Amino acid sequence: MGDAARRLSALAEQALGAPLPVRIRAWDRSECGPPGTPLLVVRRRRALRRLLWKPGELGLARAWVAGDLDVEGDLYEALELLAGHLWERGEDTGRTTGPTVLLAALRDPALRATGAGLLRLARPWPPPAPPREEARPAGGPLHTVRRDKQAISHHYDVGNAFYERVLGPSMVYSCAYWAPDSTLERAQEAKLDVVCRKLALTPGRRLLDVGCGWGSMALHAARAYGVSVVGVTLSEEQAVYARKRVAEAGLTDRVEIRVQDYREVHDGPFDAISSIGMAEHVGSARYAEYARELHTLLRPGGRLLNHQIARRPLKDEAHYRVDPFIDRYVFPDGELAPVGRTVAQLEEAGFEVRDVESLREHYALTLRRWVANLEAHWDEAVRLTSPGRARVWRLYMAACALSFERNRIGVNQVLAVRTPVSGASGLPLRTRDWR
Repeated sequence: MGDAARRLSALAEQALGAPLPVRIRAWDRSECGPPGTPLLVVRRRRALRRLLWKPGELGLARAWVAGDLDVEGDLYEALELLAGHLWERGEDTGRTTGPTVLLAALRDPALRATGAGLLRLARPWPPPAPPREEARPAGGPLHTVRRDKQAISHHYDVGNAFYERVLGPSMVYSCAYWAPDSTLERAQEAKLDVVCRKLALTPGRRLLDVGCGWGSMALHAARAYGVSVVGVTLSEEQAVYARKRVAEAGLTDRVEIRVQDYREVHDGPFDAISSIGMAEHVGSARYAEYARELHTLLRPGGRLLNHQIARRPLKDEAHYRVDPFIDRYVFPDGELAPVGRTVAQLEEAGFEVRDVESLREHYALTLRRWVANLEAHWDEAVRLTSPGRARVWRLYMAACALSFERNRIGVNQVLAVRTPVSGASGLPLRTRDWR
């Protein structure tokens, strides 16, 4: 048996500046590391080549998606030990990424030695091609209608049957609203219902559902509250699926599903607008336009419910772009802004923000249920997409669950009103009565 695992462990400890918190098994079957911890499996030397050619998160992501890198044991525990260590180290030292850190690393004899050792162990030629599941950066400016449609297609047009296995019968792809005894289905229905109540939907009113997904919000609002709904999505596959559900529910007279960008909706005004998990795709440069468009589409006195993932405030707004793994494999061109910035931009567009509710812990619970669903239907998920695609979703959802639990990201429902000149918002004095 060789000693690749021992050499890898030593190199990792040099890079981390601390003992490696997990055990390693290398391609030569050698193992090294603390017993009783999750096992990080480096199946092929190619994993190291990926790290050499794309140092950092993207190289690790490519190794994971390609199956060159794996975890045996509890994935959450492994991520908690590895990512948690890096998060804490970054927060303690104020380290960032980019050219400054790279130059500092080149000046650091220990890190130079680590790189040289990795080079010898990896045998870097030839450079490995990225996995086919990786999104190729689209050309042109960010967040045009054309580019947004490409980004949405990468994430959502992977097959409705795959999403059925992950999301369950509700087909709701946003955080549920949990009670202690909830199932995923009941918690998702509770979330849709609280959105309807916050929007004060009543029979005969007209709702615009921006980013309507597979039609769950539109169906619930029409069925339970008697409203007419226009749902818009950029995903062709979602639209086909949603229209089928609408027809099966006998609601074609009240629900219309369109393949349309929110910037292309011109048949307002609406009494209410729901935007659930869509604003993350808008982009910081376009957010003011997004807020103005929705304000224009509402009648005076109408309400907007904006349900959006947020990240902690950062000095450099360039870091609002999602991380490299998420950008290349999950949400191309995605951006996460702090909730304070979202509130400010909605108010700058003319809205009166009346309520902000954080659902951070709810999203962590939801993601863990989705991971459990994926793992329970693993063979089907692989057959419906690809081994790499299934691995992307498992890692992304598990890592996001931990990020929500650690308060690295959050999610908020912001209720805003297009308050008329009279100042009559139409909200009760105790707004939380919608519970």
